[in-house]
Amino acid sequence: MGTVLGLLLAVLIVHSRTLERALLPWIVASQTVPVLAIAPIVLIVLGSLGFTGTLPKAVIAMYLCFFPVTVAMVQGLRAPQLIENELMHTYAATRAQTLWWLRLPASLPFLFPALRVGIAAGLVGAIVAELPTGAQAGLGARLLTGSYYGNTVQIWSALVMASVLGLALTAAVRGVEIAALGRRSQAAGGRA
Repeated sequence: MGTVLGLLLAVLIVHSRTLERALLPWIVASQTVPVLAIAPIVLIVLGSLGFTGTLPKAVIAMYLCFFPVTVAMVQGLRAPQLIENELMHTYAATRAQTLWWLRLPASLPFLFPALRVGIAAGLVGAIVAELPTGAQAGLGARLLTGSYYGNTVQIWSALVMASVLGLALTAAVRGVEIAALGRRSQAAGGRA
């Protein structure tokens, strides 16, 4: 959800100077609010609307991971050089065609590092989201019950599992990155 939101915001920002001036300061400001302060509010508001379970936790994780994707993709979507943009204009490409055939491929080297940062932030958000809910399962719940009862083994096991999960998810994104960009770099190397 955070990746989709980040991509949509980046496309909107790149295509409209007005939206850039209107949205970008708020996007940056959103990350100055500590997640520990906002998580209970989000959980209460979504709970009062009837949303319980995994969705409120996913929203909090999304809140943390959309930012790196948005900022990186704005840079990535603006990465094509002027001559490349002029070539698309020469071919009478529409904005959508320019986005699809030029801007998105040029932004891939920016996207994957942002996804790795977003995974780490989202994992922290999911763990923090479990703390005020009194969840019975999950890493945040294990950390909380371990701290209540002074069970350091439970605390450390939850921290180790969070680290392993973060490493596994990051490695999965790295694998997708190698598959996607590996072909691209091989094609560029064959032309040189």
